[in-house]
Amino acid sequence: MRQNRLGRSALTVSELAFGAAGIGNLFTPVTDDQAERAVTAAWDAGVRYFDTAPHYGLGLSERRLGAALRDCPRDEYLLSTKVGRLLEPADADGTDLAAGFAVPATHRRVWDFSADGVRRSLADSLERLGLDRIDVAYLHDPDDHAEQALDEAYPALERLRGEGVLGAIGVGMNQAEPLTRFVRDTDVDAVLLAGRYTLLDQRGLAGLLPLAADRGVGVVIGGVFNSGLLAAPRPGATFDYATAPDHLVARALALQTVCERHGVPLRAAALRFPFGHPAVASVLVGTRSAAEAEDAAALLHHPVPADLWAELRERGLLAPDVPTPARER
Repeated sequence: MRQNRLGRSALTVSELAFGAAGIGNLFTPVTDDQAERAVTAAWDAGVRYFDTAPHYGLGLSERRLGAALRDCPRDEYLLSTKVGRLLEPADADGTDLAAGFAVPATHRRVWDFSADGVRRSLADSLERLGLDRIDVAYLHDPDDHAEQALDEAYPALERLRGEGVLGAIGVGMNQAEPLTRFVRDTDVDAVLLAGRYTLLDQRGLAGLLPLAADRGVGVVIGGVFNSGLLAAPRPGATFDYATAPDHLVARALALQTVCERHGVPLRAAALRFPFGHPAVASVLVGTRSAAEAEDAAALLHHPVPADLWAELRERGLLAPDVPTPARER
């Protein structure tokens, strides 16, 4: 699998990244064995970039990912996790389903973008992962904590990067405009943008992606299927984890019709689309099983002809100024 440099950092990432929220029991349970087989299948397919977070399953994702990668050569893959939510023990009964994870509610999340919080978060993550280092640390969803993230968390990460503890610093969010501020006002190496640079939603192109390209910041794109609508477009499908409005369902179905005419699964076009922009280094796909890992790798390598992108433009399904991949894959 192709490896791309992550912005101006010295790190490289595989074009396909393994999103580990699923093996943290996102929405439904996954067994330890299923989680390990998912990571192994991704590795066998050439994936060398794995992303997790304390938030995912109250640490379960980190524990499972670390266990699955423990026997893999450490210098052959890149691992990212996130800071901003500390996990504090809790005596609550029930599960964490209100936050989206089918795990016992043994801990509660506490927002903390202080310098001490960053150091503690990374130390806790290393313990759960059982690995010797974290390559990339993302500030995770600092939407409502932007000032503390900029004034305290980012400088703490910058010191750790300067000391060689981290290879790169990133910010991960679902919104493009706040990410643009971090790219403009800090020296981050990467941003993880979820759901805002897809076949249905190109808001990331308005300011973030051109600025990232200009400043040498690597972009990782998540949510390329917009939580389901671009995976299986139909009435009642989800878009950004809510029921998709009719006009977006109609647009997704129109995209699918064009793709089918060119013999390309819509999901393959959705996965390949972000690589049209030069700032994009990797596309992250949430994966919870070996079958999903193998499917994502197959989609990445499915040929997507230039004529498909041209027809999408002709039919007004892509704007003329939206960049598309230059060659068939």
